[in-house]
Amino acid sequence: MKVAGQSNDAQVDVIVIGGGQAGLATAYYLRRAGLKYVVLDAGQKPGGAWRHGWDSLRLFSPSSWSSLPGWPMPAKPGVDYPTRDDVIDYLTAYEHRYQLPIERPVQVRAVNAIEGGLEVVTDQRTRRADMVVSATGTWSHPFVPEYPGRSEFGGVQLHSAQYKTPVAFAGKRVLVIGGGNSGAQIMAEVSLVADATWVTTTEPLFLPDDVDGRVLFQRATDRWKAQLEGRAVDAPIGGLGDIVAIPSVRAARTRGALNSCRPFVAFHRDGVTWPDGRDEPIDAIIWCTGFRPALDHLRPLGVVEADGRVAVKNNRSKRQPRLWLMGYGDWTGAASATIVGVTRTARDMVARIQQAAY
Repeated sequence: MKVAGQSNDAQVDVIVIGGGQAGLATAYYLRRAGLKYVVLDAGQKPGGAWRHGWDSLRLFSPSSWSSLPGWPMPAKPGVDYPTRDDVIDYLTAYEHRYQLPIERPVQVRAVNAIEGGLEVVTDQRTRRADMVVSATGTWSHPFVPEYPGRSEFGGVQLHSAQYKTPVAFAGKRVLVIGGGNSGAQIMAEVSLVADATWVTTTEPLFLPDDVDGRVLFQRATDRWKAQLEGRAVDAPIGGLGDIVAIPSVRAARTRGALNSCRPFVAFHRDGVTWPDGRDEPIDAIIWCTGFRPALDHLRPLGVVEADGRVAVKNNRSKRQPRLWLMGYGDWTGAASATIVGVTRTARDMVARIQQAAY
């Protein structure tokens, strides 16, 4: 293990790429482990992907179940589910509370293998480390499925990553595409001001009104423990992708706004064509179709597989043992892409990093 000196290119134990919730949880445990590390974040300010969420975005777990290690998210009186801004404020305060060594804005261009470590090339300078934790998340890689004629459509198209408010869609004919929590929440508010249709590949799955993120995380934990112990678990499957009935979603469901239809078959310049051959004029499309891991910076290492992921075992790259991945989805730790689920994975991963460092 090398100790960093004072020069700009001094080698540290660990470079964490990404300063969102996964990067902060990792930094917390690296700090406790006494390792020399730095966090490189592309954002102008703290908050990670939450800074890009739509204005009315809410968590579907209470603050006590939406916390990073060491410090619970402060609860606000009368607020059941924290807002986007509540999360941003919490992550900002968390950084300051633990004085985490975060540099921003820093754009990481590439990670290269060098003798005795890894090299991280940024838009400012090149850094070296014994190991790298990639925690860049998925927000910068929104996924939009291909449809015939999509490039010819003359209306507005935007992904939920760019959506902010329904005001711009008032009085327009809008398709909201995607059957997860983002699709349901955005459809709930767009339908108040627009002639909106909800398009989903299958009938959306709504969880019972008394089920929120607390219950889902406990179910995921029970299944994880059972898998480790080699036993079956008698628990409902309901997962984090199922729709949680937060108040705005319940209200939209009550007024009949959350009835969905199956996808159209093609675009044309003025709208879409449905399976029965009917052409319908459409002004705007809001794609709530998810994201893919943002891993382009790892391609020089030859570790990104055909499916866009990195093959890992216990968060460690199988092809490059100095590389670790954190927070991209269940393949990098059960529920690790959620605030409540990131703690366990970060703790276990840093323990393995510490062992490898010595």
